[in-house]
Amino acid sequence: MVGCFGEVVFRVEEDEVETFDNVEWSGEARYAVHQRHLQNALTEFTGVEPDKIAFEVTLSEALGINVMGELVKLWAYEREGTALPLVLGTRPMGKYRWNLIKHTIQYKNYDADGNVVHAVASLELQEYLRNWE
Repeated sequence: MVGCFGEVVFRVEEDEVETFDNVEWSGEARYAVHQRHLQNALTEFTGVEPDKIAFEVTLSEALGINVMGELVKLWAYEREGTALPLVLGTRPMGKYRWNLIKHTIQYKNYDADGNVVHAVASLELQEYLRNWE
């Protein structure tokens, strides 16, 4: 196993390969700007926005992966607002969990019956913190 997001397991094995690529982790500070009459505006640091992670997942039946089965898991995570741990490599990412907030899926290849056999899913996750963090 080279990582996971919930039950979506990233792995490189003899008969199954499901990997992530193009990982981008971003964060953003939050500031309020207070306007003052005839003076410079004042800025105030008010905290940070939740971090975001974006990456691509390659899904291919030729690599032993049930493409639609994995996509259904991802759609359910997004639509149900499920907060899940994210592990890339051997390290958990972030402080707690992540929500899938956006996906884009490119269907690359189909079988003779029109079933998707190769796809690339671009995922955007947002950090989900416990109330006390």
